[in-house]
Amino acid sequence: MIKVTFPDGAVREYAKGTTGTTVVEGISKSLAKKTVAMRWNGVLSDLSDPLDHDGALQFVLRDDEAALELIRHDAAHVLAEAVQELWPGTQVTIGPVIENGFYYDFHRESPFTEDELRQIEKKMEEIVDRGAAFTKEVWDREDAKKVFASRGEHFKVELIDAIPDGEDVKIYKQGQWFDLCRGPHMRSTKDVGKAFKLTKVAGAYWRGDSNNPVLSRIYGTAWATKEQLDQYLHMIEEAEKRDHRKIGREMDLFHFQEEAMGSVFWHPKGFRMWRELEAYIRRQLDADGYQEVKTPQLLDNKLWEKSGHWGKFRENMFVVPDEIPSTDDDEPVITGEANLMALKPMNCPAHVQIFKQGIKSYRDLPLRMAEFGCCHRNEAHGALHGLMRVRQMTQDDAHIFCRDDQVTDETRKFLALFSRVYADMGMTQIAYKLATRPDQRAGDDVTWDRAEKALADALTAAGLSFDLAEGEGAFYGPKLEFHLTDAIGRTWQAGTFQLDYVLPERLDASYVGEDGARHRPVMLHRAVFGTFERFLGLLIEHYAGKVPHWLAPTQVVVATIVSDADDYARDLVHQLEARGIRAELDTRNESISYKVREHSVGRVPYIYVVGRREAEEKTVAIRQLGSQGQTVKPLHEAIETLADEVTPPDVKRKAAAAA
Repeated sequence: MIKVTFPDGAVREYAKGTTGTTVVEGISKSLAKKTVAMRWNGVLSDLSDPLDHDGALQFVLRDDEAALELIRHDAAHVLAEAVQELWPGTQVTIGPVIENGFYYDFHRESPFTEDELRQIEKKMEEIVDRGAAFTKEVWDREDAKKVFASRGEHFKVELIDAIPDGEDVKIYKQGQWFDLCRGPHMRSTKDVGKAFKLTKVAGAYWRGDSNNPVLSRIYGTAWATKEQLDQYLHMIEEAEKRDHRKIGREMDLFHFQEEAMGSVFWHPKGFRMWRELEAYIRRQLDADGYQEVKTPQLLDNKLWEKSGHWGKFRENMFVVPDEIPSTDDDEPVITGEANLMALKPMNCPAHVQIFKQGIKSYRDLPLRMAEFGCCHRNEAHGALHGLMRVRQMTQDDAHIFCRDDQVTDETRKFLALFSRVYADMGMTQIAYKLATRPDQRAGDDVTWDRAEKALADALTAAGLSFDLAEGEGAFYGPKLEFHLTDAIGRTWQAGTFQLDYVLPERLDASYVGEDGARHRPVMLHRAVFGTFERFLGLLIEHYAGKVPHWLAPTQVVVATIVSDADDYARDLVHQLEARGIRAELDTRNESISYKVREHSVGRVPYIYVVGRREAEEKTVAIRQLGSQGQTVKPLHEAIETLADEVTPPDVKRKAAAAA
């Protein structure tokens, strides 16, 4: 007999080899109908697996969040079966679960079409209705290779060869169809349900190698319910409308081109937004006692070796040789590895160098050092995505050097700054996570215990609830993660806060303590936005380009109806600019409806329309972005109202506090 412990603490005895199915059916028939898998000693497993030793058992219901990955995994198998039923001879390769869905790669002569996706979906629904049970078998390695080779499944043979010696070759069947798979799976194809949709087709190289055959990749999404699927599809539709690359073109903010892959060409309007954001965050840093610095772009690889980044991030760094002049008049020679330079992928080692200049006392701490540092990372071409993933980036980076007894207070201070900034940005739905020690890490457990407790205490003291992201900390210390939810329900990880005992040790940073001895400072890595590029992309998508008026590149356009109002319009623009309002003049010989449409596409918050009457009466007709009508106001009142509206929120708070 074996002892099985349930989540409520109850312990029951069962015969060795009893399956999870037998256990759940013995507890409750209604529970058994809802249960699709189990966790046996914390490992997600097939419900049909035998229990052969003492352990903890937890049932996974179909509507549990944990079941969603299984639904998508099984949907991929149903997709593969559908394709081979419709087009015999098509080879299936791999079909993993990905964020929000799954894909499967196929090898056939011609790529799939959108019309064929709909045909495949219908066949998938038929397979779901059949309700064939998922059954697991373990095959002899050579027998498995022979079976797949006889079916022309040469990619599967290669996958079997890649399975390490000693590992089982698992085959999952669903009716007559079968596939090589690690598992686990749900009970049957019926458990997949019909809340799925195939979304697109793309090309992919086998094993990601351009020397290998080109495969046809079918992407899909699957959910527990039709309502969840509809919500997701609506979000995707909204996301396409809000794509920052599309809106960036419409607003004339930036562009990319092949000659500078992964780097942004900021246009005047886009850089106005950048400057406003930079000015805003600089005011916050000044108020919180940060000192701004500037460090070199190129640093010798010896420094990166000392810091540990050379071994960990070398492949993501842009490395250039440092030319050493020769002793004669010949060309300079380039020597070996010892004379390499790298564009910095982060600012932290350089900030330690500034900290080390001169003797620091315990009285000097905390020292908060900030830099809008331009960094470079050699991201793969395929990973680049507009402003969201670039090669050249500017971080709103800072490092706090402090004593151990100051960590909690400095963390609380940063959390207050972070919350204030994101509230000003109109993003208040934030989930906090504490990422703890990874398996491969620097430092001992005592140090990690102290660091994790300091961050947890700061979150608790700030009144913030948080989840643990176990094992996801940096190799040198734990970190806080900030997950934002945008206007259409997507989550983004923004900003960072990391506690580091390791880098000061590696780069020999120290201060003189109250006892007169040398001590290592604690180094807190922190950024509020993360990078300006990504954060601006996030803001554009969150607001669909209709950013808060204080951030808008053009806050008002003064557009004339007739040329008789041109002089009045020019004077109005001058008055607006004198109040610090970003105004543009439009006196083109176009209809006012044409001008309004064009500036609406450019997401200009306000259009002041002026004609003969407005010029004579010293008024403006105000059209607000998104509204159909217009409001007529006296000139002075319109300027004062707009000047107040476009004042940055922190400036407005400061003025109110001083009043």
